[in-house]
Amino acid sequence: MASRRRPGESVKTDMKKKKKKTTCEEAAALCSLVEDEQVKKSVQEAWSQRTAHRHGDLELDCHPFPHCIIKNFLSSDTFVENLQRELMELNFHEKSNDLYKFKQSDDLKKRTEPHISGLRAALFGRFRSWLGEVLQVELEPTVDISCARYEYTDVLLCHDDELEGRRIAFILYLVPPWQSSDGGTLDLYTTDSNFQPQSIVKSLVPSLNTLVLFEVSPVSFHQVSEVLTQDKCRLSLSGWFHGPSLERPPRHREPPVPRSPHLPRDETLLLEWVNPVYLDISYQEQIQQEFEDSSEIQLKAFLKEEKFREVKEALRLTQIQWTKRGPPNKRCYEAASLDTLPQCVSACWELLCSEAFFLLLSNFTGLRLHYLCPADDDDEIKDEEEEDVREAEATGSSTESPPANASREKELSTPVCCGDLRRWSHGGYTLLHDAEAARAEYALDLVLPFCGADWQSEFGGFTCYVANEEDEELLTVYPEDNSLALVYRDKETLKFVKHINHKSLSDSAFYDFSFVYYE
Repeated sequence: MASRRRPGESVKTDMKKKKKKTTCEEAAALCSLVEDEQVKKSVQEAWSQRTAHRHGDLELDCHPFPHCIIKNFLSSDTFVENLQRELMELNFHEKSNDLYKFKQSDDLKKRTEPHISGLRAALFGRFRSWLGEVLQVELEPTVDISCARYEYTDVLLCHDDELEGRRIAFILYLVPPWQSSDGGTLDLYTTDSNFQPQSIVKSLVPSLNTLVLFEVSPVSFHQVSEVLTQDKCRLSLSGWFHGPSLERPPRHREPPVPRSPHLPRDETLLLEWVNPVYLDISYQEQIQQEFEDSSEIQLKAFLKEEKFREVKEALRLTQIQWTKRGPPNKRCYEAASLDTLPQCVSACWELLCSEAFFLLLSNFTGLRLHYLCPADDDDEIKDEEEEDVREAEATGSSTESPPANASREKELSTPVCCGDLRRWSHGGYTLLHDAEAARAEYALDLVLPFCGADWQSEFGGFTCYVANEEDEELLTVYPEDNSLALVYRDKETLKFVKHINHKSLSDSAFYDFSFVYYE
């Protein structure tokens, strides 16, 4: 006999199991608009023709790219309250890199809380079917959903959401009463002829129980603006419906930044500007040893104090024309027009471009940034040539002395540099991007900040170095008045400037000279 239990007992047990399973998931009733066939046909037609459409709590707008807003998405207020409670009880992890800072839950794909699992079933079941019919696209049953908490100074900067398989992005807001002055808006960008983001043309203020969805495409650039309120939490559920991706045009490649060889200026410029301690040869040898050990160094009080103060005051003069540098999916700061610089600022720029300074950097770093600095392989070549002579003498064969550098066919390249004079203020940042990674090469970075003694690391504005395609931070360089930062990076190392947040407003702006030198 397979079992000693009576048939009635077996059925009763199975019924208990089924009952237990059904009580685990609370059904999520969606708004009646989603069940209305006429509404579905109207939205389908408007979406296909890229025209605006409104029906009750549903609004479709196609500028700057197709997006849909459904208010009162869940029909039960009690369900919404319980969903909020379950989400707030989850474990959240701090997420921070070049693009964002916020707290995120684990993947909600397998969570068993009644209201979380109920909403998940409704979104990726009935609502996915409705959305697929509206788009006339077969959306996959892939579940891709998580919960995010944005609090004071949290932000998600400009990006397009494009990743293989993502077709529609969605956000369900579960926030307290919210105003635009609280920040945390979903900002939508226009794009130019190269499919690069230009400016924000629409900002959606979070609202309780409102679902926002948009088509993921080469032009779907958006951001979550920085949260400015200190006493509210911007709670939301977000994710993607997967399906066939839209065709993407070739990615736009920015022209490379022009590089220049040194300016013909001699050491009198160094004597005029640089703290004498850094011109001492023995101290330069110490600096080089430390730099070769760690590939980075900060030289404090680098400029003479009176020169530093003069430049710092001149940087605030209104005669300097500042131009905003973008696009916002790569950078956001202001750069000075060189032909508008006051004389002392222009002289400081010339210092950093001068032949004498290239040689000084060579002495600091051991890099070949001047012809007087020997290349790394010079000693090796000399050793090889001496060994050849010794072998010839030992065998009695005759050798002719090779002409100078004949053994080295490769012509040494000319050291060059490029630079920016940058003004940083609230909202400034730079981002990692694919084009930068593709062009990465060996380089020496220099940053000379003019930031004031009160600038704090919690404001942002610091430079982070990371390994390509990894989250691990290798080095962080904080802006410090008159502290020259030198960092040598290889082809696998990228850098970004962390978003400057709302806490910095009391300190207004800071400035820096940012240069890159190539051997």
